Amino acid sequence: MHTHIRRTIRLLTVLAICTVGAGAAAGCGTNEADHGDAEARSTEPAPQSGARARQVADAWDGSKAAEAWHEGYHPMEAVVQPPENGLRSAADRRAYETGNFDLRGKLPSAPHKSGHVRWKSGSSLTTPLMEAEKAYKTLDRGSSPGPRLTVTGARLGEMTVVTTRGPATVPAWLFAVEGYAGPLKRAAVGPSKLPAPPIKPLGQDEVPTDVLAPLGGLTEVSRDSRSITVVATHGSCDDGPTVGVLETSGSVVLSASAAGSEDGNCSSEMRGEEVSVELDRPVGERLVLDAFTGRPVPYSEWPRTSQSWS
Repeated sequence: MHTHIRRTIRLLTVLAICTVGAGAAAGCGTNEADHGDAEARSTEPAPQSGARARQVADAWDGSKAAEAWHEGYHPMEAVVQPPENGLRSAADRRAYETGNFDLRGKLPSAPHKSGHVRWKSGSSLTTPLMEAEKAYKTLDRGSSPGPRLTVTGARLGEMTVVTTRGPATVPAWLFAVEGYAGPLKRAAVGPSKLPAPPIKPLGQDEVPTDVLAPLGGLTEVSRDSRSITVVATHGSCDDGPTVGVLETSGSVVLSASAAGSEDGNCSSEMRGEEVSVELDRPVGERLVLDAFTGRPVPYSEWPRTSQSWS
């Protein structure tokens, strides 16, 4: 099946979209490839990126790093959830998005040193429990003028977070917010450490961005797991980003690039754009990998580009 690429018409100037640099995205000729005992399908923007995607898939599939990854807790959605029924006004939404919070009252200490992440399969993971004060500081990250949300206290509870292993029940700090009956929830456990990747990232000067570039993060997986949306970047002298895909039984490798690059007097400004890629089969528990970095693509909230793990 030919991979269908849908670009969301939303652009944002991105100053620092990921630690390795600015990325872009690629698209579309289809061919078939064999990968050991697994069937592989690819949609590649250029031979160079196709070869790199194959190297990344070969390095990860069946590796100890992949095994460690599948045993960890890696969120694939926001680990902060606003009060039930949402925020009541545009001012409150702005305060939430900019991280403008005030604390009125004392936050409790964690009753235990560790908490448990539990999946529907029955598997679980014991991980250090985050103190309420540290969790609050991840919310209160803004100091700009304007509306603010006031936290008056907190208690330890639970929340559900979508992860690379499916939905998980995780410990959470339930913050009482002035004016709301229900709490604002923040996961009280951090993501598992990223295992050492079995392949090195490319250098920014090793390949032009119209051939291959890093992605900015994964923003959404569709309900049927057949479509994934990522943030890709492009410059002022191209036709925008495209994203190619190589599917194997163990991974989905995305190759990002900028289409239609032109010479000329171009600004250095990079623009981020969401690109949705449809797959031949559901992602499932396969690793979603960035061909440029050789690493799993982290979840990233759009248009904010803070990533949930690295």
